[in-house]
Amino acid sequence: MDGPPLASLSLTHVNYDPTDRIAWLCAHLALVPQALVITYTALIWSTREIEILLMFAGQMGCEALNWILKRYFKEQRPTQIVGKGYGMPSSHAQFVAFFATYLTLFLLLRHDPHNHPLASSTHTPIPLWQRIGTALAAIGGAAAVALSRTYLKYHSPKQINVGCLVGVACGIAWFVVTSIARRTGLVHKLLELPPLRSVDDGKRKNNFATNDQRLQLPDSSLQLA
Repeated sequence: MDGPPLASLSLTHVNYDPTDRIAWLCAHLALVPQALVITYTALIWSTREIEILLMFAGQMGCEALNWILKRYFKEQRPTQIVGKGYGMPSSHAQFVAFFATYLTLFLLLRHDPHNHPLASSTHTPIPLWQRIGTALAAIGGAAAVALSRTYLKYHSPKQINVGCLVGVACGIAWFVVTSIARRTGLVHKLLELPPLRSVDDGKRKNNFATNDQRLQLPDSSLQLA
């Protein structure tokens, strides 16, 4: 059959040694970014919470930066047997580093209306010990995902380290930007734009809510404040 060679779309394709249990675990850890994108989308749709939307916007911006950096450095992966494209910096490491950094800052600084100037004015916050535990779990999970890329030989340690550093820097920078946006009222102005206005589902108005304009959900629902 004539024509150009076919390419494959392998968003979830991971090469690993099936006899190695650690490699099996690392292969599944490689799917964490995709799972987080699905989680972002589900939470944005179900809660209409502006904070989650802002975090997702920063996450996608971090991914765009990774795409640019890879084409700037043009550094190959440790081996061409596995993985496609450039390897510097690791997109997996950068993705999870941003997620863990922003979530940690959010939980420890913004999600406390009683003790911090950057906090939001919401209902009773999650207890400090739970917030610290969640932050540590996010950091530990991010470290596991990053290290798995080295174990599977998709990236060199340097590529992982640079990815983590860029992800952390992006997370801190975006947290500062969103904090300033809240202080200056820019977030409220964004909520007036047509794409973020209320959607009538026939029963109630489902708004993208700031922490001062929260959509009341059942107690069993997951809410990030």
